[in-house]
Amino acid sequence: MSQNPGVILRKIMKKPGAVVAPGAYDGLSARLIEEAGFQVAYQTGAGSSAAILGQPDIGLMTMPEMVTHAKNIAGAITIPLIADADTGYGDVINVIRAVHEYERAGVAAIQLEDQVLPKRCGHLDGKQIAPLEEFIPKLKAAVNERTDKDLLIIARTDARAIEGFDRAIERCKRYIETGVDVIFFEAPQSVDEVEKVIQELGDSIPLLSNQVAGGKTPSLTVKELEEIGYKIIIFPSVCVYTASIMLRGILTKLKEKGTDHDLVPDGNAMDLFRTMGIDRWLELQEKYRS
Repeated sequence: MSQNPGVILRKIMKKPGAVVAPGAYDGLSARLIEEAGFQVAYQTGAGSSAAILGQPDIGLMTMPEMVTHAKNIAGAITIPLIADADTGYGDVINVIRAVHEYERAGVAAIQLEDQVLPKRCGHLDGKQIAPLEEFIPKLKAAVNERTDKDLLIIARTDARAIEGFDRAIERCKRYIETGVDVIFFEAPQSVDEVEKVIQELGDSIPLLSNQVAGGKTPSLTVKELEEIGYKIIIFPSVCVYTASIMLRGILTKLKEKGTDHDLVPDGNAMDLFRTMGIDRWLELQEKYRS
């Protein structure tokens, strides 16, 4: 776990260029994200639901489950973790408790969205949006009641699909007034909309872009989004979706062949242990035994 994760993330965001955060769905994927050289990881809500429950991202994960999962992911890495806190899990007082629980979990930032429960993935249809008079107090509470003032509060709107682009922009402007640190405009539906979000909001606050394979938002590269003006770019599904594809293929071959010989290329189980840091643990064990 990184020390002072919010401070570290803020320093990274002050540097030129965009912050790229692939989606971690468990401790293993988080370690691999750090090993690959990324400076920040993103706890994906959809990936968490898949990894922990084996269920879709439709609001089935509870706050204690998400916080515990965030704590485990943050504890596996030394880079900052951005955590998905869904809708805040209730009213204003529930949001306050969620903020404090995520702070204790050791994350650098939390994301709060303006859907109502049961929420669902931002690129699925059938979402419902909370009235402004319900969601704005939640953001104010998150901003004002955080114990660690370096914890970043990310406000996400899913209003584009329900209320249209212009109303979603107006919502974001209201959210900025609460003092949040980052705006996450979910699922703009064209390159023109991706650019218009920056034109409307980019001068006042850092903006986050969500790149989901097969989602409603056009697939753009980090360089393209960086040039448009986005400061944080997340790829929430890249690890969990790839893992599901690879596992399905390997398990199909195991069923056919009846052996795992030659199914897994380039290595053995010890490589996994080394990725998990076994050498360091064994060094510590020997140090204190000696």
